[in-house]
Amino acid sequence: MSIRSIAACVRPAALAALLLSSPLAAQSSTSDSTGAAKPVPAPAAAPQTLPPATPGLNFSGTIFGFWNYQLRTTPNQLRNQTSNEFNVDRAYLTFRMPAGEHTSIRITTDVFRSLDSSSNAYTIRAKYAFLQYESSKLSNGLVVAGKIGIIENVVVPYLENFWPRYLSQAAVERSGYFASADVGLGGTVTFPNKMGEIYATIVNGPGYTARERDRFKDYAIRVTYTPLMNQAPGSLLQTFTVLGWGYKGALASAFVNGGAGQLGAIGDALDRSRFGFFAGIRDPRLTLGGEFASRHDGGELGQNTLASPRLPTETRGRLWSGFTLVRPLAFTNVNHKSPVGLVLRYDHVSPSVSAEGFVTPPASSNAYHNLIGGLFVDISSKAQLAFDYQEQLASNNGASSPPPAALKAYYAHFNVNF
Repeated sequence: MSIRSIAACVRPAALAALLLSSPLAAQSSTSDSTGAAKPVPAPAAAPQTLPPATPGLNFSGTIFGFWNYQLRTTPNQLRNQTSNEFNVDRAYLTFRMPAGEHTSIRITTDVFRSLDSSSNAYTIRAKYAFLQYESSKLSNGLVVAGKIGIIENVVVPYLENFWPRYLSQAAVERSGYFASADVGLGGTVTFPNKMGEIYATIVNGPGYTARERDRFKDYAIRVTYTPLMNQAPGSLLQTFTVLGWGYKGALASAFVNGGAGQLGAIGDALDRSRFGFFAGIRDPRLTLGGEFASRHDGGELGQNTLASPRLPTETRGRLWSGFTLVRPLAFTNVNHKSPVGLVLRYDHVSPSVSAEGFVTPPASSNAYHNLIGGLFVDISSKAQLAFDYQEQLASNNGASSPPPAALKAYYAHFNVNF
């Protein structure tokens, strides 16, 4: 056989041997006790390290405004030259983000229309801006949380879960009991099994629209009870809620620093206390709410001089409020939904049911009412229109606690959430 023929036979055999031995190429061998070679697996590849996840930013917002046409409340000509206007009342922009384990931040900007006559029609300020710590939720639903910064008032934001703010402020805020937010500390204990919560705050007192002006702090607490929350979905009473709240505040005297000709500095605080109760349900078909609140305000007369000595005063007021939002067609539809509903609210506010320390006490009959009634329509799952009539009329108003200006007007409100 020639050399060329031998080479032709060897090449295929060498190639086959190479292919059969290739799986062993990545293995090394050792000898066992018999001396036979034992394959050793190649080391496993190192696991890939993923980059850390970026905390998610949650952005949401609310815009609401109106068109209104005001009517006369007296035979006199209307003095308000903007009695027929379009306006954007508020724009809330909310940013939420985790800030480490169990901690998060919230910042809500309040874009609101200015009340001054400057050329800047809208101003931006912080409505909420706080750091929150929240514990892990236990198996029964118990959660403890705390926050610091510009935080929610003890009751107003909670009431807005029942009453739509774009139509009007909640009764206690509209009648001047306190603002909806303030700067300070707050803590929440959520009860097991969705039975309610306790929320308590220590805040400056003037509200989020003004800076701190004295050394006194305001203390408040709300206890909420929802006994039927664990019922099967679909029950009108599932969201039945009762709550009570108390607010102990204080303000510095106008003569806290004394002055020339005065009898001395007054370091005592003026009382600013409130308390109230609320009960309601909030179902897509029907929302009901009833509220009672009381206030106690300390004041002072005179100039703190010999000729005009300082006279402490006390004024007690109260309010009653009831409202409903109902979608009648939702009770007959199979899916319990309807885009059309009716709204009605009535507040009865008494600025001074009793008073002490006045030379001429304000009349105890100086009550006024606030009435809201109309129709609302869902134009999408996030947007709503309302056509309503509102009036705020008063009589025999005392000089110590004048109510807001009289009002009779037709409105077209709009509200959008995103």
